[in-house]
Amino acid sequence: MTTSYCTNIHPGESWREIFAAVRRHVPSVKRRVSPHAPFPLGLRVSGKAAGEMRAYDVAAFSDWCRENNVHVATINAFPYGTFHNTPVKESVYLPDWRYPQRLTYTKQVAALLAEWLPDGMTGSISTVPAGFRTSLSEEDFPGIKKHLVAALDYLEALRQKSGKEILLSLEPEPGCLLETTADVLAFFGRLALSPVHRSLLAVCYDCCHQALQYEDPSESLGRLAAHEIRIGHVQVSSALRLLHPDIGRLDGFRESCYLHQSIGRTEEGELLRFTDLDQAIAAAPDNVEEWRVHFHIPVFLDATAECVTTRFFLERILPLFPDGTPMEVETYTWAVLPEDLRCETVTDSIAREIEWVEYARKHFVKDSVVKERSPGKAPKQGNARR
Repeated sequence: MTTSYCTNIHPGESWREIFAAVRRHVPSVKRRVSPHAPFPLGLRVSGKAAGEMRAYDVAAFSDWCRENNVHVATINAFPYGTFHNTPVKESVYLPDWRYPQRLTYTKQVAALLAEWLPDGMTGSISTVPAGFRTSLSEEDFPGIKKHLVAALDYLEALRQKSGKEILLSLEPEPGCLLETTADVLAFFGRLALSPVHRSLLAVCYDCCHQALQYEDPSESLGRLAAHEIRIGHVQVSSALRLLHPDIGRLDGFRESCYLHQSIGRTEEGELLRFTDLDQAIAAAPDNVEEWRVHFHIPVFLDATAECVTTRFFLERILPLFPDGTPMEVETYTWAVLPEDLRCETVTDSIAREIEWVEYARKHFVKDSVVKERSPGKAPKQGNARR
């Protein structure tokens, strides 16, 4: 099995809290989706947890994984600080790659993954895509590159010492310096890395984030492959999709914890970008034919009471990934989902998502046409962000 889930769905910042959540939920999920085979785990390790880990904590977790036939395949090192039960919004990107704290944190989780990753398996660490676009300036690029290169140097040293390959996987996200596939290509080109460094820098491909860009799945993956950009792992996630100009219909999804970047497409194909759902509702442009909103919805859902979802994007793209590509569902918004979308336990929902992904990968035909519910138009890029 290559499909797992990211434990960032479970609240917890200290290692004690994180390990407790893993012990509580992972065995139940594994019994349902992978009762006999090894189960890969996408582990979220916060900055607090990474800083307080000691050798006995690492060993105890290794023992638990071995006893439960579980192994760590990826680590989510995107959110450094508190991620649940408090407003996160733009602070989720801090410290970004301008700051040495991001480098220190990344080295810490890389050392942990080197201990837990099975021999012969490539690991992946997801991380902030440089930083939030409006927080950065041109003067920040040298510092960002310096810290990224230092992280890649550390990963190469780990590879030489342990024989384990671990990729640093930048995760494009709306509103960040790396947002579209074109942004990724431009950034990798500008870094001008050595072949060794280039072999260790990858992309964490979040399907929700790329669906928000109105990108064509095949074209997006094709462009990454043509530029020899590796995909460290895939986050199988789905967004809200409203085929109507009145974004106010999604008012029930407004909440104070996470950013819900909203992108509307006009009849002319122009993309109107808003940092949060509140801003899109307040602006209420009347020339939008479709909205897509960054709000992770269980991937098995094709619609909610208010709108449809971008599940069609998953149906198109999942068959395109090579066999063995690590995949994890990541509906971290569970606690803020409307009540009607939480009709089962979080464990049951996670298992159901994994089962849907496994089914989709086996039954959707590569390059098959999955019809959208509105005519596709090539969007114009480079629009101003609000």
